[in-house]
Amino acid sequence: MQTCVQKWGNSLALRIPKSFAEDLHLVSGGLVDVREDDGGLKIVPIRKKTLNLQTMLGRISEDNLHTETELGQEGRELL
Repeated sequence: MQTCVQKWGNSLALRIPKSFAEDLHLVSGGLVDVREDDGGLKIVPIRKKTLNLQTMLGRISEDNLHTETELGQEGRELL
């Protein structure tokens, strides 16, 4: 598929066809990594890493485990 490079301020811009954007789950304001690759451009969506409880708990170690913190008695929680 061909598309036209257009001026956007002091930069150049490409329009991403709707079908590509949908297939790659790209949205307006989404981040992509753009780099030169063997005489061409490579554009890769940046995905947020989703963490689950097991992954987060697996990262706890002796080095980053904090001690308990005494906050004192507040309200009627201990009654």
